[in-house]
Amino acid sequence: MKKKATVLSVVIALTAAGCSAKTENAATPAPGAQSSGTPAATASAPPKEVALKIGLPGGYDITSKKIIDGFQAKFPHIKVEVDEAPWGDFVAKIVTRIAGNNPPDVWLQENAVIAGYGKRGVAENLEPYIKRDLKTDDYASALLAAKTSDGKVFGVPHGINAGALAFNKKLFQDAGVPLPTDDWTYTDMIEAAKKLTKDTDGDGKTDIYGFQAGNNITLGWLPWMKSYGGSALDATQTKAMFTDPKSIAGLTAWSDTINKLKISPTRDLANTGKLFENSKAAMVFFQYSSQVSLNKSKPDLDWDTVKMPKGVDGKRFVPMVVNQWVVYSKAKPEVKEAAWTFLKYYLSDEAQTYLSESGASLPVKKTALEAVEKLTFKPVNKKAYTQGIQEAGQTLDENPSWNEWRAAAGPILDDIMDGKRKPEDGVKEIQQKVQQILDDNK
Repeated sequence: MKKKATVLSVVIALTAAGCSAKTENAATPAPGAQSSGTPAATASAPPKEVALKIGLPGGYDITSKKIIDGFQAKFPHIKVEVDEAPWGDFVAKIVTRIAGNNPPDVWLQENAVIAGYGKRGVAENLEPYIKRDLKTDDYASALLAAKTSDGKVFGVPHGINAGALAFNKKLFQDAGVPLPTDDWTYTDMIEAAKKLTKDTDGDGKTDIYGFQAGNNITLGWLPWMKSYGGSALDATQTKAMFTDPKSIAGLTAWSDTINKLKISPTRDLANTGKLFENSKAAMVFFQYSSQVSLNKSKPDLDWDTVKMPKGVDGKRFVPMVVNQWVVYSKAKPEVKEAAWTFLKYYLSDEAQTYLSESGASLPVKKTALEAVEKLTFKPVNKKAYTQGIQEAGQTLDENPSWNEWRAAAGPILDDIMDGKRKPEDGVKEIQQKVQQILDDNK
């Protein structure tokens, strides 16, 4: 599908809240700019028009059109061009466009990609803008998910897509198993899954699985590793931790759900059908945004969520995907200010409410995050996400080489999940491959 571009523009008087470098108060000049000493009377003049290209991978399915429309209404001097394309198409083309010095002025991608952009000088450091204009205490910790060890911030969250434990109420009730609670541990979840796994027609084949294990980093192997005290990378993100005994214990428990305990479908079976959606799996780790399609396809499914289970040390790991808005570092100063104006609006109560209503992501502003709990669409218990994030939300061991080392580890982790390799053997190769990538990217 080809990219669509729509130029939208209106001209109305702007309030004094405009963020163009021309309209900033002389006491708070734009980051990197000199104070012009412009008299107050001149500063109130109508702002100059500026063109801003906003990249929307996934289009309005991911970024609510209400947000774009709301921004234009409040800042009509900023002439917005929407650069919209399916996520895969956008991501494939953005590398070429960056090389040609022709990307959008502001766009969103995965947090790990943004970290790489910062390292390569593609992304603008937003830390001075945040320090100037935002109160970080008003936002969840994910606001600074793109912060580097030297204090630079190369992205602002598009939203938070966190994980929780989803469960089918009817399957629990039919089996006479008490419903999950926020106090559950991984052991509690496994024991309940054993009771929920059923051969309902007596043909010797499992018809209902107690749990469906994920096969990706977000809802699969990393939460199990973290909850058993392990990790993919160390705190410095320069050392692989796959051969740590605690990491191996987590991977073993993860693969055992399929290969030893038989409480989870195989990877191949899971890929052939929507088992939780079709009441063939009683529990699954579930990302918040997935409720949009589930509620649409199965509006009568009786399901809910609780927080991710506690790990062996009593601590919880709540996986968070935090895609980030990035500002192109080579844009003109006035365009960077326009881009930052958009991001400030995006983080406002109004835009964060639009984001919440869309269901596509959880907002990053605390007031909007709390308001999510009152939304009426399922899951009813949205505190599993909102409070889970506040208590134990973490990103996914992301660093500038994240995509590379994940790709190297992926096939071996699939073999572990499929029972083709023992975890203690497979991690040796993963460790070597991942560490080499980390060393090459120092």
